[in-house]
Amino acid sequence: MNKEFDIAIIGGGMVGATVGCCLGGSELKVAVIEQMIPHSFALDQPHDLRVSALSIASQTILQQICAWKGVLNRRCCPFKRMRVWETAGDTEFNCKDINRNELGFIVENRIIQLALLDRLAELDNIELMAPATIKKIDYDGMQPSVIELADGSKITAKVIVAADGGDSRVRQLVNIGVTGWDYKQHAMVISIETDYEQQDITWQRFVPSGPQAFLPLSGNCGSLVWYNSVEAIKRFKSLSNKALIAELSAAFPDCLGTIKQVLAVASFPLKRQHAQQYVKTGVALVGDAAHMINPLAGQGVNIGLLDAAALAEVLVDAYVKGEDVADIGVLNRYEKMRRNKNLRMMTVMDTFYRVFSNDILPLKFIRNLGLGMVERVFPAKNKVMRMATGLNGELPKLARGESIL
Repeated sequence: MNKEFDIAIIGGGMVGATVGCCLGGSELKVAVIEQMIPHSFALDQPHDLRVSALSIASQTILQQICAWKGVLNRRCCPFKRMRVWETAGDTEFNCKDINRNELGFIVENRIIQLALLDRLAELDNIELMAPATIKKIDYDGMQPSVIELADGSKITAKVIVAADGGDSRVRQLVNIGVTGWDYKQHAMVISIETDYEQQDITWQRFVPSGPQAFLPLSGNCGSLVWYNSVEAIKRFKSLSNKALIAELSAAFPDCLGTIKQVLAVASFPLKRQHAQQYVKTGVALVGDAAHMINPLAGQGVNIGLLDAAALAEVLVDAYVKGEDVADIGVLNRYEKMRRNKNLRMMTVMDTFYRVFSNDILPLKFIRNLGLGMVERVFPAKNKVMRMATGLNGELPKLARGESIL
């Protein structure tokens, strides 16, 4: 006989595992299906290349679902300040201005996922199936979906949550289209060691070829993000470590300190993608399956965690009221909570990217004027900080520190 679930989450990465944890302790029976389990963490391991800048709203969600302690027990790097500048204008944001202890936290993606998977294992109503590969999904919208795994086992679920990334198999299966474009640029991520411990600040500098960012990590380590043309990034990646350090030292400011060594390098193409709808009967998209945003301000994972909190809130509320959790009317409440908000965030990031990443004189004047105004006008500065920390607008209950059970 097939195992029966109310919810099957396809993908146990950061966002999918968060959906599962948010549903933990409810009466809903939940399966989380993940293809790969990340390798365990040891404090003496070098930092992973893939890191995220978690907002205060994301931290609050992880605290509410009892996963934040799993991050703190491993490692993370809080930051209190954020500096943004270009040729003739700059501004610095400080957590004190919004009465917070931090603006956010830089955390390795693997650590976030491990903390969430630890929490999933503690929840009686959650079954983690990992490592597990999906062979086939039968979906028609009229009855619970049947998911067949590679080992021959099958489960049924009233609702499938697509948390399976930008190339979502579930999204394609249910014929939800996407709109988007390629930015014709790549971002190179470089893990470095410097000659002194990092400060409590992140920074972003804008140059005509694209943004340059620094994210502090624990100890003497940091993560650099360098946006540039596909050809330039290809050239940088072909350099020896010594030659690459010379390029980095010439391009990045002295406030980083001397770069002692490059620990790892990777790159990825920049593209924007947005699902034309987030839900169908018995299906909901979250995270990259629903949206891929310019990584300029590191908001991708943060809006994904807000998706997770919002969807869980809708599902638990509907179940408590005796409603069919697979009903399109129920799932539309989730789309209404998240899709337009995500679209606005994507548009803001695109505007920043296009206005700042060029050398057109009128735009240079406008953006330098804008940075100067943000620095001098407190309400404007406060609004930018609240956006960066995820605290602007109406938030899901879990992001406000409230229970959904």
